[in-house]
Amino acid sequence: MTLPEAVGELVLRGRVMPASNATFICQLGELQVVYKPVRGEQPLWDFPDGTLAEREYAAYLVSEALGWDVVPPTVLRDGPHGVGMVQEWKEPDPALAPVDIVARGELPEGFLHVFDAEDGAGRPVALVHEESEPLRRMAIFDAVINNGDRKGGHVLAMADGHRYGVDHGVAFHVEPKLRTVLWGWAAEPLRADEIAAVRRLADDGELRERLFELLTVSEVEQFGVRCRELVADGVFPLPDGSWPAIPWPAF
Repeated sequence: MTLPEAVGELVLRGRVMPASNATFICQLGELQVVYKPVRGEQPLWDFPDGTLAEREYAAYLVSEALGWDVVPPTVLRDGPHGVGMVQEWKEPDPALAPVDIVARGELPEGFLHVFDAEDGAGRPVALVHEESEPLRRMAIFDAVINNGDRKGGHVLAMADGHRYGVDHGVAFHVEPKLRTVLWGWAAEPLRADEIAAVRRLADDGELRERLFELLTVSEVEQFGVRCRELVADGVFPLPDGSWPAIPWPAF
């Protein structure tokens, strides 16, 4: 059974604590899922109230259009606390850390350096992330949806090498809001296949129509602008200085 085919009652099994918005673990037929009801969303100063679930679903639609499987299967549907986002649960491998904090100057093999800092005890550390195809694609995905909250904990490492991204409620804003821990490729050239994938997004009329049902007209239009600008630039974006580049907390 896959999530789009799953029908029936959402059975509450627990609540994710802590979480800024009400987040529940539920059973839906044979599937374990994450359920975020709209009525449990906390107001944000820069996003319209009650829109985070639709933004999460919009992010899934973009992931599907790219064909990169960045976002776990996601639907909008009713539940015990009203309509909300329901997403298939993906259990990460606890032994893997695709985004990590290491001692400054000790870059692990296969990782990229993001920035240096000090930990709570004043020790010099560095934020690093994997140099892997799934994270590279996730960084491009975050750029096109204008993801304002790519924390390290929002990257789920599967034992088979795949990486899922979750928690995309603060995305698709018309103003630059990209905040991410995945800056390791900043200013590096995009490959031809990556440019082609983003160009397809910009030209995807069916995706555009589906996004109009979930986002404002200006947000959908700006999504297209971001895609076209990324294609024209041909490189991974750099922080533009108008907005904090890293979410807080980073994990």
